Amino acid sequence: MNTSEFRRRGKEMVDYVANYMEGIEGRQVYPDVEPGYLRPLIPDSAPQEPDTFEDIINDIEKIIMPGVTHWHSPYFFAYFPTASSYPAMLADMLCGAIGCIGFSWAASPACTELETVMMDWLGKMLELPEAFLTEKAGEGGGVIQGSASEATLVALLAARTKAIHRLQAASPELTQAAIMEKLVAYSSDQAHSSVERAGLIGGVKLKAIPSDGNFAMRASALQEALESDRAAGLIPFFVSSAALVVPGNKEDMWLHVDAAYAGSAFICPEFRHLLNGVEFADSFNFNPHKWLLVNFDCSAMWVKKRSDLTGAFRLDPTYLKHSHQDSGKLKPAFNIFLTDGPFHVLFQHWQIPLGRRFRSLKMWFVFRMYGVKGLQAYIRKHVQLSHEFESLVLQDPRFEICAEVTLGLVCFRLKGSNKVNEALLQRINSAKKIHLVPCHLRDKFVLRFAICSRTVESAHVQRAWEHIKELAADVLRAEKE
Repeated sequence: MNTSEFRRRGKEMVDYVANYMEGIEGRQVYPDVEPGYLRPLIPDSAPQEPDTFEDIINDIEKIIMPGVTHWHSPYFFAYFPTASSYPAMLADMLCGAIGCIGFSWAASPACTELETVMMDWLGKMLELPEAFLTEKAGEGGGVIQGSASEATLVALLAARTKAIHRLQAASPELTQAAIMEKLVAYSSDQAHSSVERAGLIGGVKLKAIPSDGNFAMRASALQEALESDRAAGLIPFFVSSAALVVPGNKEDMWLHVDAAYAGSAFICPEFRHLLNGVEFADSFNFNPHKWLLVNFDCSAMWVKKRSDLTGAFRLDPTYLKHSHQDSGKLKPAFNIFLTDGPFHVLFQHWQIPLGRRFRSLKMWFVFRMYGVKGLQAYIRKHVQLSHEFESLVLQDPRFEICAEVTLGLVCFRLKGSNKVNEALLQRINSAKKIHLVPCHLRDKFVLRFAICSRTVESAHVQRAWEHIKELAADVLRAEKE
């Protein structure tokens, strides 16, 4: 494909994407395929001679689309939203064209510098404490990770390294293995499985702390666990929580706050109080790629002391060094990058992988083309729609709301057994008019209704509820027979 053909095919692809997004409401939200459907539809090896672009486009509709779950359909209410906007799509196109691997400043200066500025822009939108921002030339800063799971793992590994260094400095005879077997991390019993996975990868014990009536970690239960474990000779070192829970004697603990979904709402003043206490955290993370119109992947992570990350992940092979890496060799305008002496914004030392894409372009495009007010309006619309659905549920005596509706998620169920709710969900997803997923809130099987699509309106919520009511009647009727 030469430049001339790329211009033509690129315009055709933009038209295809625009038509797909415009017509997505008419597509069945969940596919009618079985596992393994795709392999028989394509050759068992790559073609020896080139295929035509027309053949590939035709195969998208024949082979790919039948197996796509349409996450951006206004009838998709499962999981959490995954952000999508035209400005972010255009930025991704430019990112692919530039094609840099921005692990260091020298690898592509604009890639590194725009990311530091965008993370500061976003930090200010959230009213994060200045300790987390880069522009103040302090010890903290922000970085884009691939997911909240990565951010949790990075925080846990950094906390582990910090704890080992601290204990070995006090008692040089202690081996890393002896310390590791005593380290303990903590999370809520309602925490995402990614926290448990981080503990497995990090090779440390992870303890689940009981939650309260609002399904948040109980501070008193955490304190009891810390005291009990210390008395048993264990070493508490890390707490991951979706809500601010500050343990006593925090000086030897790393507090990581994971607001993967909810964090986007904190740009609205009426929801900012949910982040109160973040000044006590060592790291904070949320996903703009969930609810802030920045397409996947873009997970924003801030640390109060960036040397905690670089201390855990820093490796400097000769082939990755560059002429501006030593302190004092950049112009005064770049002093922001020289706080720690060696050039600190080497994002290769802030993450698990070495390579990284120019993801901050998506933030730059979205923030400029929507503005803070446009993003706030988008969040508020979703919250209003979730309360509209909550109101519909509350008007039907057959149903109950299972958790406080604060943002864009409604947890609800039929009053009665788990079995009847499992049957309801099975009917909903078999009909494929809308898509929902469940969760367990303690011993209850619960249906989750998440406002997800950028294009969802009140009419879609109303139709979804009418559909749920009809299927609920069928389930209850069948139960009586």
